[in-house]
Parts: sequence; C-alpha cells; structure tokens
Amino acid sequence: MSSRDQILGRVRRALADIPDDKETYAYERAVPRDYLREHGDRTAEQTVELLAENLADYRALVHRCTDEELPELLTRLLAARDARTVLVPPGLPQHWLAAADAALVPDRATSTPHELDDVDSVVTGCAVAVAETGTIVLDGSPDQGRRRITLVPDHHVCVVRVRDQVVSSVPQALERLDPARPLTWISGPSATSDIELDRVEGVHGPRTLEVVLVSGV
Repeated sequence: MSSRDQILGRVRRALADIPDDKETYAYERAVPRDYLREHGDRTAEQTVELLAENLADYRALVHRCTDEELPELLTRLLAARDARTVLVPPGLPQHWLAAADAALVPDRATSTPHELDDVDSVVTGCAVAVAETGTIVLDGSPDQGRRRITLVPDHHVCVVRVRDQVVSSVPQALERLDPARPLTWISGPSATSDIELDRVEGVHGPRTLEVVLVSGV
C-alpha cells in the first residue's frame, strides 16, 4: 500500500460517522455575522482620537492638519527626513507636493527593486483607516499606487481624510473595501522580533511610517 493510499484510508475512516447529507456541506449558505460591529459608543471626534492613539502605540508618527495646511506640512516632513526623492502615485493630488524641495519620482511598472530602494520617501493616500486597531488600509487606488511602492522605500507618509476615511472597526472597514483589489493592511511601521524579543524595524516594509490626519476634506 502506498503512502497515498494510507492517507486516503485514514481520511475515509475519520469521515465514516459523518452523515451523507448535502445540507451538512452547504457552504454557500450565508454565515451569520451577528457579532458587534464596533465596541463602545463613540462620537466621531472620539473615534479619530482612538485612531491617533493606536497609531502612536504602534510607533507610527501622527500629525494633524487641515486641507489648506497639508502641502506645507508634507513639505516639512520630507525636509526633516532630508528626502531628495519622493515616490508619487499617479493619482496623488498635485498640490500636495507642489512646494516640496525634492525630485518627484512617478510610480512606474518598470521600476526595479533597486531603483525603489534608492528613493528616500513615498507619499500616498489611503482607502480607509480603522480606529480600534490603529490600521490604515491601501487598495491600490490611483492616490496609493502599486503595493510595492509602500513596501520598499524606508519612509512612508500616508494621508488620511478624516471625514471620509476613518471608521471605528474592521467590520465597518470591510464594508467599504473591494476584496478583489490588492489590499494592504498596515498597523505601524514594519517590524519583527527574534526569539530574544529584540525588535528590528524596516525588515519587510518602511522603517518609518508617518500618518497625517487631515480634517476639513
């Protein structure tokens, strides 16, 4: 008897007492989703405060501004990093980086990993931000670009439109997202720990994540 026959035989014996009922395997039936959609009763302002608190807890750097203040703030954040080159998704509003003293690098399909690694910073928008988990979600929309441009450069600045993009919980976020799109869920800068719990940042993504919460848009 081959190993394959032995494995299949064990599976048959394990399923011997399972009734041959099609209803048992009706996976197409809707799964009840009666769990809580959010925890607690928060105002919109409290939800944004919770998002900022959880982002900071994950070691992201959190900034706040109005729509009018955004270009000046982005210019300062990039200057503080001495960013000479900035990756720009094709749909990023042009006025955001109009005053930046850095060369703007377009998101090209032909860019190699080495070329992306040479870029100092990347600025993107986001699809949604989840307050309860301190997570920002990218879905590859024009203001976010390809997934790889937010994974290779060492510094990522993500702009969140508070009024339209902040939700309380993951279930609320999922209602807004298209599962067919390339979703990237980010909770703080890239980090990992070894067996001795020595934290190392920047292993599989940006070492520094800055999140700008923009009100009034």
